[in-house]
Amino acid sequence: MSIIDISEVKPGSHVTLHYRLSLADGAEVINTFIDKPATLLLGAGQLAPPLEDILLGLKVGHHSTFQLAPGQAFGPRNPELIQRVSLATLRENSVIGEDFSPGDLVEFNAPGGGRYAGVLKEVGETSALFDFNHPLAGQALAFEVKIIGIL
Repeated sequence: MSIIDISEVKPGSHVTLHYRLSLADGAEVINTFIDKPATLLLGAGQLAPPLEDILLGLKVGHHSTFQLAPGQAFGPRNPELIQRVSLATLRENSVIGEDFSPGDLVEFNAPGGGRYAGVLKEVGETSALFDFNHPLAGQALAFEVKIIGIL
């Protein structure tokens, strides 16, 4: 019978942890320290891969904050992901009578299935301008983690 070493985070580990993700100015994006901890399966896409990479090798009880350079966690901002969408396409993907305002996150049906989302920047006569970058793309972030358990 082999003994599984669960003393440190590895790819495929189930990790119970508290974590806080904040912007460089200190504004919190997510904070599990104020509520119950999260349990994540590494490699399942529940965290951005660069954030998962930070967890690899950490042990139960580890508590520290990691500073991530702009674009390190969610990639750089890509100007090609700022695109115009026809108002007809916008209507096809919305609930009847739904009004949109700049700053709204709107989901679209992707060709071939699936969904993708963009932030509405402006609405024109025939089209709307959307930013399909991840909202945290290009941002410097602080990632605080406290490992509670590893399975």
